[in-house]
Amino acid sequence: MKIYPFKIPKQINENLVVQVDQGNSFYNKLHQHKEIQLAYILKGQGKLIISDSIHPYTDGDIFIIGGNSPHLFKSMDQVEERSHMVSLFFSEETFKEHLLKISELENLHHFFNKAVSGFKPKTKTKSIKKLMQKLPKTNKLLRYIIFLKLLRRLSNCEMSVLTDFIYPKQMSNGDDRRMQIVFDYIIHHFQNDVTLEKVSELIHMTPNAFCRFFKQRTNKTFFKYLIELRIEHACQLLKTNKDISIAQISDQSGFRSISNFNRKFKELKHVSPSNYLQHINGTLVGIPKD
Repeated sequence: MKIYPFKIPKQINENLVVQVDQGNSFYNKLHQHKEIQLAYILKGQGKLIISDSIHPYTDGDIFIIGGNSPHLFKSMDQVEERSHMVSLFFSEETFKEHLLKISELENLHHFFNKAVSGFKPKTKTKSIKKLMQKLPKTNKLLRYIIFLKLLRRLSNCEMSVLTDFIYPKQMSNGDDRRMQIVFDYIIHHFQNDVTLEKVSELIHMTPNAFCRFFKQRTNKTFFKYLIELRIEHACQLLKTNKDISIAQISDQSGFRSISNFNRKFKELKHVSPSNYLQHINGTLVGIPKD
């Protein structure tokens, strides 16, 4: 899937851009923009793919996506409800230096250090959601006031990091085209048999050369990335499909061996699929580590 250099539509002299996305799915092309994105998902289920990492998303989730980080929101095919997201876009170069010059606001610049890798807030989420919901109806002054309030909460919240891999601002045209082909194939075929020979052949490389190419650009091996995508898909099936067995979920997630599925699931989620399902249903005390 091509990494599109996306331009955020904005008016002249507009530094804080609010965008409301509503439809059957979100913008589903792997893209990057120089602006930092604060995204609040009011409705929608799927996977956020960002740089080298995959994260599930659902109603009420909040994500901070660093500038120039390749990402996409991949909606679940089974979900019939319309997706709804409110986003705030702004560039670090516009605001970080400005905030540092005002002593009363200097603590807010910590946000920009956290935003480089992207993160998901774990605390202060209730107040963050209320502020995000107000944004579409505000004028420029109120938008700026809300922006400062958001930065204060996001600078001090507990968080989980989205990715440890920082993408270069630009890729060469040749690399970009190859990654387009590879991501497109993975996203549309991860539920089927995927071989190293097949994928490397798509971009006219030997398997060894492809492994080096993929690792250099995603910070992980091809099969680690593929397994993570499959396991996140399985987690979503466990949450949304109560009437199918774990064996069926294993098969629908691209695993041809239930024992391999159970082993890989426990490696990534630190709990078995059956216990994960019990956690979801509230019949087992505790929360699995994501």
